[in-house]
Amino acid sequence: MNNAEFNDVCLRAIALGPADEAAARTFLEQSFTPVPVAGTGLLTGYFSPVYEARTQPDDMFSAPVRPRPADLPPAGAGPYAERAEIEARPSADALAWMRPEDLFFLQIQGSGTLVFADGARLAAVADGTNGAAFVGIARPMRDQGLLADNDTSAETIRTWLASHRGPLAQALMDLDPRYVFFRLRPDDGAEPAGAAGARLIPGRSIAVDPAAHALGELIWLDAAAPVLTGAFPTYRRLVVALDTGGAIKGDARADLYLGRGPAAGLEAGRVRHQLRLWRLAPIPRQGS
Repeated sequence: MNNAEFNDVCLRAIALGPADEAAARTFLEQSFTPVPVAGTGLLTGYFSPVYEARTQPDDMFSAPVRPRPADLPPAGAGPYAERAEIEARPSADALAWMRPEDLFFLQIQGSGTLVFADGARLAAVADGTNGAAFVGIARPMRDQGLLADNDTSAETIRTWLASHRGPLAQALMDLDPRYVFFRLRPDDGAEPAGAAGARLIPGRSIAVDPAAHALGELIWLDAAAPVLTGAFPTYRRLVVALDTGGAIKGDARADLYLGRGPAAGLEAGRVRHQLRLWRLAPIPRQGS
């Protein structure tokens, strides 16, 4: 992305001020040209979950929300312990306690809101990982005959884990070696910030591979042919690359942010669509 050209477009957009749909469309068509991204890839969805938590453990809320350990190496500095080993450690420093399947999905999403028994709400924000690559458990669950081929949505997986809470569910979760540590802060009720430092916009922000896309890029996505039951048939819209994700790799790959709470989570868990992308490249102004 040519930063000078992109900055020029941004300044002109600011000068344009609030615009109706027709004016905004004209501005975009006159300021950008679509450049296809090679290949066909995958669109998935993510969200900011809201989960119950407790200040003390019990039979149901037995999974500790762990803070960043003092001996965690910097990102990229080498491997750390895998999930199963970390979970076997003492947890006297736990920040909160969650249902195991909820913590597992909080780690997949990277952030969320914890609601305690007294109504207090705290934001859980990722504060480092063990450096292991994310490994999804949908395929092994399908291969073991635990879930149908077309019914491996996040909600279906979470429901199965909850109904089999204990060693069986834990063994499946341990197939994903990646572990996320958290810090807690007051919940301001706003959307979380992405890797670009800006608040995510539900339905209009995507996570991308930073090796393939610049944060802040405008992208047109065209996603169809869903494979999961209950999914929306298509996603065709203008989005902004505002985030990254450990499982988001490659040029034609994106993760669409869909908002906060259960409804967003239900939709996000069903997004697994064939994807094509177009970058919107700034059109240089004559004489610039």
